[in-house]
Amino acid sequence: MNFYACIIGSEILNGRRVDKHFEFVKNELQKYGHELFASFIIKDDEKLIKNIYKLVKDDDKSVMFSFGGIGATPDDLTRAIAAEVFTSKPLKRHKQFEKDIIERFGDEAYPHRVHMSDLPQDADLLQNPINNMSGFSLQDRFFFTPGFPQMSHPMIASVIERLFGTSVQKYRATLLANTSENTLINIMKIIPPEIELSSLPILGSEGASVEISLCASNKGLVDKNFKLFKDFLEDSGISYNII
Repeated sequence: MNFYACIIGSEILNGRRVDKHFEFVKNELQKYGHELFASFIIKDDEKLIKNIYKLVKDDDKSVMFSFGGIGATPDDLTRAIAAEVFTSKPLKRHKQFEKDIIERFGDEAYPHRVHMSDLPQDADLLQNPINNMSGFSLQDRFFFTPGFPQMSHPMIASVIERLFGTSVQKYRATLLANTSENTLINIMKIIPPEIELSSLPILGSEGASVEISLCASNKGLVDKNFKLFKDFLEDSGISYNII
């Protein structure tokens, strides 16, 4: 699967809040051998949110964790946009969530708070361990949570463990060569696409060097292709270190 994080909040971009979601999602996925495919921090802007959601929907391997914008204030746009993009249907009152809101707030549930229970049709609730004001999910692929880390992070941790908790073992081999990355481009070109190739040039006081890293779930394939770099460097008299 391709895992996306969509972090909605103008307050992060203008510096009034510090993002805590990216690091959390990255680390939680890594527990099971997964990694993020993309992460977005975006304004509370209807067109922008819609475009990001459409991008995610158009990826048939996508899983999205969306943070923020599911409240009842005018700047909370997530529920309506999620309904439009992912269901092409209007919002519908979720009866269980409506009941939870009324039980918690009583008369103060009206006229505004109760609208938090207007969700995309066929949405499932995500339990909020702090105050029972739920997040929601669609198709067990798209997950929408509050912006508060103490509420959203337990929701997402539970989702990842329950649905994506089967560990994927990956193997990585890395070396640091005392040469420029240009020297190794011909070898890079023949590395098969199922191997994640990373080339990180380093400029230091002693000249150029490059860190080459290969990663895949097939250890034999990683070792075979990593050997191409080692053999070339040794044949060329270029020093390197395995790291």
